[in-house]
Amino acid sequence: MDQALLEKVTAWRRHLHAHPELSHEERGTAAFVQQKLTELGIPFTGGIGGHGIVATLHRAGSDRSVGLRADMDALPIHETTDLPYASATPGVMHACGHDGHTVALLATGALLAQDDSWHGTVQLLFQPAEENGAGARAMIDDGLFERFPMERVFAFHNWPGLEAGTVAVHHGPVMAAGGRWSITLHGLAGHAAMPHLTRDPIVASAHLIVALQTIVARNVDPIDSVVLSIGSIHGGMAGNQIPASVTLVGTLRTYRPEVREMVMETMRRITAGVAETFGMRAELDLSPSGRATINTPMEEDLAVSAATAAGLAVRRDIRPSAAGDDFAFLLEQRPGAYVWVGNGHVAKEGELHNANYDFNDAILPAAAGWMSTVARLALAGDRSNKAP
Repeated sequence: MDQALLEKVTAWRRHLHAHPELSHEERGTAAFVQQKLTELGIPFTGGIGGHGIVATLHRAGSDRSVGLRADMDALPIHETTDLPYASATPGVMHACGHDGHTVALLATGALLAQDDSWHGTVQLLFQPAEENGAGARAMIDDGLFERFPMERVFAFHNWPGLEAGTVAVHHGPVMAAGGRWSITLHGLAGHAAMPHLTRDPIVASAHLIVALQTIVARNVDPIDSVVLSIGSIHGGMAGNQIPASVTLVGTLRTYRPEVREMVMETMRRITAGVAETFGMRAELDLSPSGRATINTPMEEDLAVSAATAAGLAVRRDIRPSAAGDDFAFLLEQRPGAYVWVGNGHVAKEGELHNANYDFNDAILPAAAGWMSTVARLALAGDRSNKAP
C-alpha cells in the first residue's frame, strides 16, 4: 500500500470511528462504504440481510471465486479516549475495531482493482450486526452464497497485544461458540418476616449458582474448554419482601457441538432438580445460537502462505479465544480461515470492548496486504484448495 492510499484509508477509518452505529443500525456506515466503492469504481449490491453490502471484482480468464469479509457495527459503550476523532454518538463506540476492518476491506478492493495479475471473482462482504451474532445469518438467509458465488471465505480480526502487523493463524478452533442463556425460578412471594409462608427463589438461586459451577469442574472433560458464566441476577424490589421470582442470565462458550449439548442438558437437569427441591417452577431459555469459529485445514495453510507471501510475520502458537464471531456461520457454508492481525501494544485499558480502545491505523497495510494476497492465492490454487 502506497502512502497516498494509506493516508486516504486512515482518514476513512477515523471518519467511521467518529460515526459509529449499533447492530442493525448501520445505515450511515453502509452509505459511506457504498460511496467509497463508487469512488474506487467497484460495483456492489446493497441491502443484503439488512445493511449488508457485497462488492464484486471480476477478471475474465477463470471461474474461481473467493469471499473476503469485514464487519461494520459498533458497541453500546461510551468512549473515553479523548481522541480528536472520538465517537460523536454518546453511548456508542467502535470498541472492537470494526471501523478498521471495514476500511481494510475497502483498501483490499483498491489494491486488487489496481492489480491485473489475478483472474476470477473476488466478493468483498461488508457485514452488519456481528456484535449481536445476527448479521452473517441474515446475509446467508438473503441468498448470499447463491447470489454471489464463492468457493471459500476469509476474514481477520485485529488483536491487541499481538505484535503490530503480525498474523496469527490458529490450527482449527479460533473462537468459541457463544450465546446468552437465562433461567428464571418462580417461587411464592410474601413478607420477609414470615418466610415459612413463601417459596424463596433467592435462596434457591444461590443453590443453583453453586450447582451450575460444578458442570465445568465435574462434567466436562478437562481436555475440553468450556466457559459457563453468570453475569446478571435479577430478583426483588424491597428488603422486607421475598420476591416471586429470580432470573439468572449468563453466557456459555464452547468449541465442540457435542460438549455444548452435554452442558446444556446438564444445566436443564440441575435446574429441574433445584426447582423440585425448593418447591418452585423453573423457566429456561438454554438455546445459545452461536457457533465456534474453526479454520478448515487447507484454508488455514493458505492463510499462512498468504501472510508469508505478503512479507508479514506469522505466529502459530497463539491459543484460541473464548470470545465469539459470527463468521462461524459463513464457515458452516464454505471452507475458510479467520486470522488475527496484531494491533500492537495494548494501551492502558485498551483491550477490545473497552472504552479506551482504538484501532491501530498503522496495521492497515498489513491487513489489506494479507487479504489481497490470500484472495490471489485462493484464485490461483487448484480445486483441492491447495495454494500454488
